Amino acid sequence: MRILVYPHDLAVGGSQINAIDLAAGAQAAGHHVIVYGVPGPLTGYIAERGLRFLPASATKYRPAPSRIAELARIARRERIDIIHAYEWPPCLDAYYGASLLFDVPILCTVLSMSVSGQVPSSMPLIMGTEDLGRQARARQTGPVWVIEPPIDVDRDNPSLDGRPFRVAHGIADKEFLVVSVSRHALDLKLDSLVRAIDAVEMLGQQHRIVLALVGDGPARAALDKRAEAVNQRLGRRAVVLCGQQLDPRSAYAAADLVVAMGSSALRTLAIGRPLIVQGERAFSEVFEPATLDVFLDQGFYGIADDEPGAARLAAQIERLLLDIDLRLHLADYGRRIVVERFSLERALKLQLEIYREVLANSARKRVSEAVLSGLQALAVELDNHNPLAKRRKKRQALVLLSAAGSGRWPPSLETGA
Repeated sequence: MRILVYPHDLAVGGSQINAIDLAAGAQAAGHHVIVYGVPGPLTGYIAERGLRFLPASATKYRPAPSRIAELARIARRERIDIIHAYEWPPCLDAYYGASLLFDVPILCTVLSMSVSGQVPSSMPLIMGTEDLGRQARARQTGPVWVIEPPIDVDRDNPSLDGRPFRVAHGIADKEFLVVSVSRHALDLKLDSLVRAIDAVEMLGQQHRIVLALVGDGPARAALDKRAEAVNQRLGRRAVVLCGQQLDPRSAYAAADLVVAMGSSALRTLAIGRPLIVQGERAFSEVFEPATLDVFLDQGFYGIADDEPGAARLAAQIERLLLDIDLRLHLADYGRRIVVERFSLERALKLQLEIYREVLANSARKRVSEAVLSGLQALAVELDNHNPLAKRRKKRQALVLLSAAGSGRWPPSLETGA
């Protein structure tokens, strides 16, 4: 097969790394694979995996006619058999040009924690959790599969050395290190990062605990401000912002405990560290046998009520901090689960089977149905770009950043229309 893989961007993130790792696996299996996207921090990782890269032109909004046309030209020139797009903007870029105009089969993977109305209902989808798969099947006319985010369990393993990370950031061996590796983004991430900082402050008077935040993004300045205030109140560096690391494996390996969601949570388990899964609105749960079925169904993520805020997370951290035997048991248990269920090898086998099924079914698709579902998705996208909606999103972002930096959390988003 001649496969074009199109991640939603090439900033450091789980969806993008999954796309590149699976693309490299498909190439190793004998297929011709090209990765397409706007150059970014992961461009070097694409080269490291031995993949051919085609840069995309920059655009101010998505989907954009110039990107749609460029992708369609590439698909014809390179004689692409199937386009695999990740998340809804690349799905639309591929759909409105290469798919509708030139009948190139496309497949879309959505690892976001919701089913977007922007994705045409006829489009074949891969979802990241069983729960999202059920939601997608309720609205999609096209086929829906589930592949949990895959992990390279050979590259991410318990033998990795975390000492260089501790030395680089001045974290002593006697300090209990909690690590978060996450984009400092407003959506999904900021809420969990703020609560992690607050939980460490709650524990910081009784325990020699340090929180290391690895990552970067638009919320970085607000998190810096909040961390500085906590450190001043505790009289020491209890919260350390470490910046983005293209290869954060040493950070995971250095940790006594990791707080994470999604692909970062699975990397934690592969590297053999105990894990607390975070989500939105104060969701947090220790990964252990009692919670396994929950995470297999809903993914390594969740949503809870805002109360009791960071107190729940602080209690979970303290439970693991005080019980080294439990930490060692959960580290071994997590490694075994991720090897059995979330290995890159298993995911690649499923994905190649899906490619073959999409190609087999593409000749039988009804063009009129595809056009109708595309127009419905376009209507949703146009509504999202109306001036009132854009102003509302901008105001909400400013409220979030102000609350994160000042200590008021959770924020009120009742900012008006």
